[in-house]
Amino acid sequence: MKNLVLGLLIVVTSFTAYAQDKKNKNAKYTIEVNGNCEICKKRIEQAAFSVKGVKSAEWNTDDHILHLIINEEKCSIQEVKKAIAKVGHDTDDVKSTEEDYQNLHGCCKYERK
Repeated sequence: MKNLVLGLLIVVTSFTAYAQDKKNKNAKYTIEVNGNCEICKKRIEQAAFSVKGVKSAEWNTDDHILHLIINEEKCSIQEVKKAIAKVGHDTDDVKSTEEDYQNLHGCCKYERK
């Protein structure tokens, strides 16, 4: 009887561990991205879509929030943030380099924090 209970416990534990390792194919994220205008919107969304695994990317000029749907089996949210920073836009925790920021068009230069 002890062996049966132990065996069931091992099976349940292994299924639980497998379920936790599985990545979400439709993970939803919202991140803050600095920008000003429709040109910024296009650049930010294109940068997000340049990362394999991004299914949806929509940046709002009013609240500076980027709504994403990604396949976590193909990319991570950090990869998306790095791609956006590379085109000159700061995210909530990944900042663009000064050089990338300076490459932005004049109307796209936002106030950096």
